[in-house]
Amino acid sequence: MSPVEVHRGSSPVVLGLPHTGTVVPDDIRACLNDEGMKLRDTDWHIDLLYEGLLPGATTVRATFHRYVVDANRDPGGASLYPGQATTSLVPLTDFDNQPIWRDGRAPDDAEVARRVKLFHAPYHAALAAEIARVKAIHGVAILYDCHSIRSRVPYLFEGILPDFNIGTDGGRTCDRLVELAVRGVCETADGYTSIVNGRFRGGWTTRHYAAPGEGVHTIQMELAQATHLASEAPPFAYDETRAARLRPVLAELLRRLEALAPALKG
Repeated sequence: MSPVEVHRGSSPVVLGLPHTGTVVPDDIRACLNDEGMKLRDTDWHIDLLYEGLLPGATTVRATFHRYVVDANRDPGGASLYPGQATTSLVPLTDFDNQPIWRDGRAPDDAEVARRVKLFHAPYHAALAAEIARVKAIHGVAILYDCHSIRSRVPYLFEGILPDFNIGTDGGRTCDRLVELAVRGVCETADGYTSIVNGRFRGGWTTRHYAAPGEGVHTIQMELAQATHLASEAPPFAYDETRAARLRPVLAELLRRLEALAPALKG
């Protein structure tokens, strides 16, 4: 199994997909408990949701599950949200704070380092290479990191999550035009709610690759799963009707980002 799938395009937009993978190698799967085996915290069907929305976009997708190692966490283990509940580089619990490993089978430091080398590092090597490639072509690269999460996760946040959660780390990861373009589409999308830099301000990927002064602009989109799933519980089925309503909004958003590229080079 390759830890990463890359589909190269000609657009300045790169789609990162770190959490749609569901592959868990047998030796790691044997260590998961019954709760962990559910893979509940997958970004379910996000790859399908975005498929074909911007034909020229490059996609970089992790095939491994986030319980193997989280591709959107600092490989050094630093917390993504210091002082707030979150999961780690190799999670010990799920988003409901339930243990996911069998007793005595949680990964130690050596095992975490092994997984970083085998999975996390190849994914980011591929992502970095594609960002560099499209920047060399266009003089600018826009990384749009694709995510989703259940609308209600009391361990991580109170109440119901907005539909569109835009993260730019307080405006630090991209030119203001990028944030305004995404915000504008989301705020005017009929029947949807949105927020900028709320509970999800952009993960490690968004922050790590951001270099707007050098032509690399990054932004994270965390979608509430109620926007495209039939249910936010097993089997987490894709809802064609909900997705058909959402996809044109996402397509317009990506088209606007692509159209911004010339203005970002100046």
